Amino acid sequence: MDQAELLRAMKGMYRDYCGIGLRNRQKKRDKDIRVIAITSGKGGVGKTNIAANFAYIFSKMGQRVLLLDADTGLANIDVILGIAPEYSLFHVLHGEKTLSQVTVQGPGGIKILPATSGIQEMAELSGDQKLTLLKELDGFIEDLDFVFIDTAAGIAENVMYFNMLAEEMIVVVSPEPTSLTDAYALIKLLYHSYGAKRFKLLVNMVTGPGEAKDVYGRLNNATDHFLNLSIEYLGYILCDKTVHEAVKQQTMLVQFSPHSKASECLFMVAEKLYQERPEDCESRTAKILGVTNAERYKC
Repeated sequence: MDQAELLRAMKGMYRDYCGIGLRNRQKKRDKDIRVIAITSGKGGVGKTNIAANFAYIFSKMGQRVLLLDADTGLANIDVILGIAPEYSLFHVLHGEKTLSQVTVQGPGGIKILPATSGIQEMAELSGDQKLTLLKELDGFIEDLDFVFIDTAAGIAENVMYFNMLAEEMIVVVSPEPTSLTDAYALIKLLYHSYGAKRFKLLVNMVTGPGEAKDVYGRLNNATDHFLNLSIEYLGYILCDKTVHEAVKQQTMLVQFSPHSKASECLFMVAEKLYQERPEDCESRTAKILGVTNAERYKC
């Protein structure tokens, strides 16, 4: 059985329990839980940093947020945030700990579910491990508002699995040609083999809105022509040296330098993501930034 057949079979096994993965389980609850995967075809495009900052922003907006490090073989969330968790998903999948026991508190009150690094078996989870994690997560996220899943880069089976847990997929790209070709490969596989049809594109490390729209246009033209699929434009994040300074300090960019160009872009995109509750989002992000609408939207 190939990886696509395996995941389809797993989704079928789990459908009777909670709908399709985590995505439709929320319909059985009293409130919605938004599960958002931050993913990319190529590494080095800033995906993990974006996921962490989104989690922080939404938490500061009063939302109950879980940040799941889904790069199970080469974890990075703990490094970016400068935390050293004692336990990880490895201990959960081996029956040694529960999800609540391995979850740690992060900046701004976010919950962090850490992965592990350097354990080869974690780089490719077994079918039983995936099903176990689905069931564990289903009960664990009941009291949350948002779950951000930071996937690994590429098109490995684990990447497909964690993307399919989400109801929303944000594909992060940079202007580099290899980033675009790898993002196209990721979207193509998720579309053809897993039936995913909705993708949001976030363009990182750009010099301005014109370059971002050009990057989006090139990728959207390719998916429209070859896949008959249009992708949504979520927004962009400007190139900003402050990002590297924050990474070196192992802290959130929006916490380290909330008025930087990249931070303003992150807040702008966060507002767009939160558009289902625009009245709350507008007032809370304005309070966090401490700037006017005109200043915020100059990005």
